Amino acid sequence: MTLSPAAAIDEPSHTQRGSAMDAALSQLADAVRLLGLDESTHRTLASPRRSLTVSVPLEREDGSITVLQGYRVQHNLARGPAKGGVRFHPEVDLDEVTALAMWMTWKCAVVGIPYGGAKGGVRVDPAQLTRRELERVTRRYTSEILPLIGPERDIPAPDVNTDEQVMAWMMDTYSVTKGHSVPGVVTGKPIEVGGSAGRAGATSRGVTIATLAALAGAGAAPEGRSVAIQGFGKVGALAARFLQEQGLRVVAVSDVSGGRYDERGLDVARLVDAAREPGYRLADETAGSAVTNDELLAMDVDVLVPAALDGAIREDNVDQVRARFVVEGANGPTTPAADAVLAERGVVVVPDILANAGGVIVSYLEWVQNLQSHSWSEAEVELRLADLMRRGYEDVADLAASRGITLRQAAHVIGVGRVAQAARLRGLHP
Repeated sequence: MTLSPAAAIDEPSHTQRGSAMDAALSQLADAVRLLGLDESTHRTLASPRRSLTVSVPLEREDGSITVLQGYRVQHNLARGPAKGGVRFHPEVDLDEVTALAMWMTWKCAVVGIPYGGAKGGVRVDPAQLTRRELERVTRRYTSEILPLIGPERDIPAPDVNTDEQVMAWMMDTYSVTKGHSVPGVVTGKPIEVGGSAGRAGATSRGVTIATLAALAGAGAAPEGRSVAIQGFGKVGALAARFLQEQGLRVVAVSDVSGGRYDERGLDVARLVDAAREPGYRLADETAGSAVTNDELLAMDVDVLVPAALDGAIREDNVDQVRARFVVEGANGPTTPAADAVLAERGVVVVPDILANAGGVIVSYLEWVQNLQSHSWSEAEVELRLADLMRRGYEDVADLAASRGITLRQAAHVIGVGRVAQAARLRGLHP
């Protein structure tokens, strides 16, 4: 189902980062080739199940009305209800959301959780909104996508520029329409309204587990290994802290404003605490020396963690990447052309659909707890997260080694293969 908004808004350009959808379709085509799937299966897997485009009218504090554009895409439901985040960002568009939904499908399948992929978003810069305006956008967007979501249909979660408060507003809006509390409609909520212990930082813990597994696979001890992290938000900041706790040396971090570098290792704990303050910018820090985002990507480090937006490593800058390991904390941070160059050079790339799966794993655990009206301790949640991440990594690494393919190809072969098999077993409803 596709609905057009009353007021059209120009689509932003993704020229610099490249098209996320082109990247997702290229990766799918490669997996289809390696799996030997037929063309009809390929077409089915390339097509989203549902795409919804909505108008999101916003009454500003001065009484004026702004019409924003929102989206929700469900890519595939063969393995279970749809699952995926909601992002608020000025460059959100249908192309990006569709690609992210497709990646979510493969991600859930790779780590063995019973979900299909979905994604949503509103094209808006939340930094330009007051708290009341942000709540109005959230509630109106939720009401517009209401026909698609539900604890057994499609379960949103936090993503770029959304957090547990946004999820609480979404859950409340849905619950009010149903006449009773429905905590399982979203994940990533505050614990007080049905959230799970261990959900905060889950994606970052998954990135850490994937990094340690990649180093171990290469026979490299983590102690003293240098790390540079692009993106110091929800994923990158805590990944820096967790990696440092495991003995790695975080030498550089950056956000949209710029970054800091210290060969001896940054005081990550202090930076993470400082980053919690509204309006914080790494460019304003005095520790170490200043570094740009482009300079960070080109650093001679053991591990590079791109944890910002998609298309960070591209054909025009991949030759500058000197890291031995790239662990993708963001979704789609490496374009297919750049990925081929890294593979040819022998750089180990732990793909996004595996490396950053920690968030959706704990979202799944939160959803299960909601359905059972039950809760686990943070220690129990972290043990389950680690088990699923390690099993997922082992499956991917074993297949890559046995077939002589990259970790990304192996992850997509596993993810796409499991979805294709589920679809084949279910068949087509006439």
